[in-house]
Amino acid sequence: MDQPRSSPSRQWISSGSTFERDAAYSRAVVHRDADGDTAYVSGTTGFDYRTMTLADDVTAQCRQTFDNLAAALAEASMTLDDVVRVTYILPDPDDFPKCWPVLRERLGAARPAATMFAARLIDPRIKIEIEVTARRRSGA
Repeated sequence: MDQPRSSPSRQWISSGSTFERDAAYSRAVVHRDADGDTAYVSGTTGFDYRTMTLADDVTAQCRQTFDNLAAALAEASMTLDDVVRVTYILPDPDDFPKCWPVLRERLGAARPAATMFAARLIDPRIKIEIEVTARRRSGA
């Protein structure tokens, strides 16, 4: 499959995950316009791509997920402080409160609009998936 080519108004970001290639999606897509940049980051999990490992604990997975999200946003010259919208997906909704300290730590400054829902994820080892939208106004 050909890699998408960036254009003046669009940038594709990849983590190098084989999931992106196999399912034909990008880790993130950045849309640029006169008012600024918006990054749409795909649902991201707690896989540590350096070691190709996944922790057993939901809190550890949540922390790694935010590391993965921050890496994608950094490629767009953004940070987690630029997040305006977040969606959390957990197979077990009872696990969500265990993640709250990590959410406060990583998104406390941004305080984005948020939604959480429970759904089965593609791999039963995955305990959380997070999707974000970030916005940086031009000149910021």
